Amino acid sequence: MQAKLYVGNLNYSVTESDLQTLFQKYGEIKSVSLISDKYSGQSKGFAFVEMANPADAEKALAENGNEFMGRSLTVSEARPPKRFDDKRGPRGGGGHGGGHGKSFEKKRFRY
Repeated sequence: MQAKLYVGNLNYSVTESDLQTLFQKYGEIKSVSLISDKYSGQSKGFAFVEMANPADAEKALAENGNEFMGRSLTVSEARPPKRFDDKRGPRGGGGHGGGHGKSFEKKRFRY
C-alpha cells in the first residue's frame, strides 16, 4: 500500500489543520492537500493526506465511514491521476494537415 490517502465527503468548512489533527493520531503526516475550486476558492469536499509511511496509512483507513464535522468520511488509498489521452493511446505528430508533404502549388482544384 502507498502512503497517500484520498479523504472524501468532507464538510466544506474543513481546513487542512482540521485534517492534520484528525489523522495525526495514526502517525506522522507528510502533507495535507485540501482541494479547492481554482476560481472561487471554495473547497470541493475532498483532500489528500500523505502519511510518512504505508503502515500509518493502513491504520488511518480506520476513519472510513466515521463521522467528522457532521459528514460520514470516505477514506481510501489514493489512485494515480488519470490522463485524458490514456484511453486513446499515443498520439501522432503535430502539423496542420492537408498537404502531406506536397507543395501548395501542386494542390489545384478543377471546377
